[in-house]
Amino acid sequence: IPWKKMKEFLVRLLYVEMLGHDGSFGYIHAVNLTSSRVMIEKRTGYLAVSLMLHQDHDLILLLIANIQRDMGSSNFLEVSAALTAVMKLVNADTAPAILDNLMPLFNHSNELIRKKAVMAAHAFHSKSPSSVAHLDASFRKCLCDKDPGVMGASLHLLFDMAKQSPDDFKDLVPSYVAILRQIVDHRLPKDYDYHRMPAPWIQIKILQCLALGGADEPSLSEQMYEVLHEVLKRADMGINVGYAVMYECVRTVTSIYPNIALLDAAANSISRFITSDNHNLKYLGIKSLAAIVQINSKYAHEHQMIVVDCLDDHDETLKRKTCLLYTSPSPRDS
Repeated sequence: IPWKKMKEFLVRLLYVEMLGHDGSFGYIHAVNLTSSRVMIEKRTGYLAVSLMLHQDHDLILLLIANIQRDMGSSNFLEVSAALTAVMKLVNADTAPAILDNLMPLFNHSNELIRKKAVMAAHAFHSKSPSSVAHLDASFRKCLCDKDPGVMGASLHLLFDMAKQSPDDFKDLVPSYVAILRQIVDHRLPKDYDYHRMPAPWIQIKILQCLALGGADEPSLSEQMYEVLHEVLKRADMGINVGYAVMYECVRTVTSIYPNIALLDAAANSISRFITSDNHNLKYLGIKSLAAIVQINSKYAHEHQMIVVDCLDDHDETLKRKTCLLYTSPSPRDS
């Protein structure tokens, strides 16, 4: 069968599998199509194997040689297609065979390839953390990449690595603060804005990284106070994505070494949540208040009447969360 027709057959096979039927008889043809020299056929083959195979499938071993060859191609589209399959199909056993081909891609001239290389490394880390532990310096370099997409992808990887070993990544706090300040000052391209909010998902991930880095660290936390206050102020735009950034910022404020002025600002921010008619925002407000009360119980008294009203709400989840707020001991009580 000519590969041009095979491409059409594989697209139909994808539809067959989407309907719930078994299309395993065509898997080998998808693997073979990845070796085509025609770009549209090659990309269709990689798309098919990425959607139809799993990481422990027997045919993965037949795919490794094609992936290795295409990752070294001078055509960035071939490299991109191969990296898409790598993120989905490589497991802990096959990762070492791909890793040597992946490392040079962190310095690729195309920003899409650099971003996908970081995402592939993240996939490796999630399946076998030890396989990429020695690439720590490369990941830190990606954090300073000139393309915000590459930088944003590296945040997810560095965050997961920091969760396993927080002390090894606390030196990145100044970098996180500098990046967050650039974002808040609208110094990123407009393409990263969402409803006038600059790069909200990157902001959220940086805030999570800061929460890890500033825990029980007064000197590092002090470097964050000013930019966190600015994030709280500018995120208050009355839209959902702004509330998401505010909520994550409050979580960060309650995770790092406490600052009274910042806690006051956080408490004022969550009052918008608690007084909202939206039950999702009320729930986040109660959850945020519970975190702040663990640091200073005075904030519970300031919002006491509003919190009591939540106990009469028809939403069972909200009532349960409010009850937990009252039953959890505060530092002052203990």
